[in-house]
Amino acid sequence: MSGGQQQRVAIARALIGDRRLVLADEPTGALDSTTGEAVLTVLRARCDAGAAAMMVTHEPRHATWADRVVFLSDGRIVDESFGRNADSLVQTAARHGRAHRHEGIEATR
Repeated sequence: MSGGQQQRVAIARALIGDRRLVLADEPTGALDSTTGEAVLTVLRARCDAGAAAMMVTHEPRHATWADRVVFLSDGRIVDESFGRNADSLVQTAARHGRAHRHEGIEATR
């Protein structure tokens, strides 16, 4: 199986059943943009139905799906935001020395 196929299987396994918490480390990393958006839609729907999710991403546009975005630098929390757009997230990341590499954890509830 390709990396993208393996990632799809892992995502399906993580979302099957009545999960209260979903942990996702770069869930869209090996996926094409259409499939990636579909994964984020399903993840958001799960959260809207009552599950909690924590997702690591380097993509500001993916972080916009979250209710809360936490910025990390060298393993420490350096900032957080609530309900911002991708441009605001990029500016915050740049302010903390992550202009080209958005390093963050997003938690969606």
